[in-house]
Amino acid sequence: MPVRADDLPEAAAPSPPPGLVTVGRFDQRPGYSVNRPGGADSWLFTWTTDGAGRLMQGASGTRAGPGDLVVLGPGVPHRYTVAPDARRWTFWWAHCQARPAWADRLRPHLLGDRLYAVTPVPAGVRDRLEQAFRRMLADARWTGEGAPPAMEPGEPEGSDEPGGGRVAVAHGTAARELALCSLESIVLLTTATATAGGEAARPGVDARIRRAEARIAADPGAPHTVDTLAAGVALSPSRFAHLFTQQLGQSPMRALLAARLLHAARLLEATDLPVERIAVAAGFTSPFHFSRVFRQRYGAPPGAYRAGLRH
Repeated sequence: MPVRADDLPEAAAPSPPPGLVTVGRFDQRPGYSVNRPGGADSWLFTWTTDGAGRLMQGASGTRAGPGDLVVLGPGVPHRYTVAPDARRWTFWWAHCQARPAWADRLRPHLLGDRLYAVTPVPAGVRDRLEQAFRRMLADARWTGEGAPPAMEPGEPEGSDEPGGGRVAVAHGTAARELALCSLESIVLLTTATATAGGEAARPGVDARIRRAEARIAADPGAPHTVDTLAAGVALSPSRFAHLFTQQLGQSPMRALLAARLLHAARLLEATDLPVERIAVAAGFTSPFHFSRVFRQRYGAPPGAYRAGLRH
């Protein structure tokens, strides 16, 4: 029988006003818990760096360990606490109104009742996430005069003394937007790397092929070849080309061409770079070849494509 968050006996904790961006870092011991039988008016983002927490929302719940981003949507009764078997729970948290675009990125990680668990986040990006939260904490304190405050130095994880109490509220418009930009980078990093690392993200596609596809998409202008892509995932060129074509429905070089043309189209849309420079940036050695294949793909040569966007 599921335990609902609004059935729990603890006294209710207040929720921050929905229009504010509030960020902090807590290091809590067993006995710490927050209970909101009516839910919150804002979104709550938590990112665990040490120990473990238990978060429950409605009839859904999850355990949060190091590297896990857990997000609670507004309007649903929730409770969170140090996990029963943990000696501590060290975590960053932020209350805010989520930007609309974040919903699409979080949706694949929905557990139910507007509770999202983004995991596993690879260890290689966790330092960057830590820096993003520290930047968010500093920017939230900015008054708008002079330069934003410097980030505070970190504290060693697992220290004996409980920390916490480091909380900032972004009152000014600039401070609020800067803090949200840092949080957006956190959402992007966690959802992108967790999806890329999860075996269920692309059913039926070999993890090595997913990595090669991601490498093409991340840097389409690089001098990729079948040989270099195959070497990057420890496959022979022939085996790699066979698997790639079989599982993704197109050859590696056709996928690379499509990625380069998409990259070029975005550069035409977003910059005033000359067409020749865009061709080079997108990985084309011949501007004439670039113009021809771009027209085949988008129905107009690069210059006309750009001009059509500005009318």
